[in-house]
Amino acid sequence: MATRWGICSAGKISHDFSVALRTLTPGDHEIVAVAARDVLHAEEFAKKHNIPRAYGSYNELANDPDIDVVYIGTIHPYHLATGKLFMKSQKNVLIEKPLAMNSSEVQELITAAQDNGVFFMEAIWTRFFPASLELRRLLGQGEVGDVQMVRVDLGAPLTHIPRFAERKLGGGAVLDLGIYSLQFILMVFNGERPESIHATGHCIDTGVDGTAVMVLKFSGNRLAISTCSITTTLSCEAVISGTKGTIKIPNHMWCPTSLEVNGKEVHFPLPEPDMPLNFKNSTGLRYEAEEVRHCLLKGLKESPGMPWAHSSLSAELIDEARRQMGVTYDQDNIQ
Repeated sequence: MATRWGICSAGKISHDFSVALRTLTPGDHEIVAVAARDVLHAEEFAKKHNIPRAYGSYNELANDPDIDVVYIGTIHPYHLATGKLFMKSQKNVLIEKPLAMNSSEVQELITAAQDNGVFFMEAIWTRFFPASLELRRLLGQGEVGDVQMVRVDLGAPLTHIPRFAERKLGGGAVLDLGIYSLQFILMVFNGERPESIHATGHCIDTGVDGTAVMVLKFSGNRLAISTCSITTTLSCEAVISGTKGTIKIPNHMWCPTSLEVNGKEVHFPLPEPDMPLNFKNSTGLRYEAEEVRHCLLKGLKESPGMPWAHSSLSAELIDEARRQMGVTYDQDNIQ
């Protein structure tokens, strides 16, 4: 039986997600409906992706009885409201990253999932790429010995795009890009809480962080360094250094298709899309969709590969990094 999807928001990432679903085994995934705030936009999206139903409100999508899980592709200031809307309607949800604006909102979403008994996952797609699965296997078998240092760089000039630069849209390097580097670090260290985090950087004229450097210290003097920027091009690589060698994830570490293990490169090619995509390697969204399907078939409420505890911890770390840099959002002041 197919996993029946509803798509919340008919934007660029929802387009790519819909394309990615079509690269999976026919009959396993089906998009039943799409909703946007403008019904004409929803209808246009539905026509492009051959989706049977188009709604002009998220409430209509929430009330559709034929949907197993909703993919929420709105920008993150709207994740809390939309996530709770669908959960209260007994819908399972996959919510785009970052999960919410701060750790308080993340906890609200976790509580809503628990109260309504639904599956819920933050869409950290990086976790489910074949390259990431192989990385975890290699770390588990001690391929590079004991990990001593993790370094992640992720940045590009993005201030011309409002959602990256505008405070009211949840812009800023740490919240939008740092989520990738922090989740990567937490994956490597198995969700361990660091002993300390030190953050520094600079803000742009909109009041959000343009570039940020975070240094995390873990037990046993293990370190991780995350550099993220919406003003500067960075290597977009990740390097894990251990007592017996290194693993490097080359450019595009957030959507990896290769690993360099002690200098030897291994490739993990992606399937080709059936129409143009908006973002790099977006057919890789298929892997998080498959994870959702597998979890639902097993009756799980959270993913072992992207558990709620990791979403909660990364949000707390982002909050603290923002506090140290003096970056706040209106949502931080809501009681």
